[in-house]
Amino acid sequence: MEENARRRWRSLLGWLVVCYGVSAAGGLMTAQAVATWYQGLTKAALNPPDWVFGPVWTLLYGLMAVSAWLVWVRPRSVARRQAILWFCAQLAVNLMWSFVFFGAQMLGLAVVDIALLWALIAVTMWFFFRQSRVAGWLLVPYLVWVTFAGYLNWAVWVMNPGFGR
Repeated sequence: MEENARRRWRSLLGWLVVCYGVSAAGGLMTAQAVATWYQGLTKAALNPPDWVFGPVWTLLYGLMAVSAWLVWVRPRSVARRQAILWFCAQLAVNLMWSFVFFGAQMLGLAVVDIALLWALIAVTMWFFFRQSRVAGWLLVPYLVWVTFAGYLNWAVWVMNPGFGR
């Protein structure tokens, strides 16, 4: 295998490590809270069973990594760098949500965080579509899920007045 091909595959591995690393960090915070205080919250009627979240997020983080990689392997340019910076920004806000919602139990602030996350994903998609249509489309399920997660977060906040405000 030529060096350029090896470098491309190593960069894919790097993006998988980054994305699944964020997933693991958020998952540690989530796992502790789901087993305790989260069970006592009133949730939306459309709230899926807890076991659904792990597989969905595992798939989404994989799609995010491949999407970022497809942009990363494009020729270096200001537009590519901007796209990657937006991706990293949304990834950081994604991680922050777990700490705000599950760690700090600040449900209202988590609604603000997830709204910011949604906007950052949309901007990232716009930049990614300009680099690679496939990379942009790979983020669509993520945006759809975060839209649903935003509804769930808002519902928990509204249905549990006085908690986490």
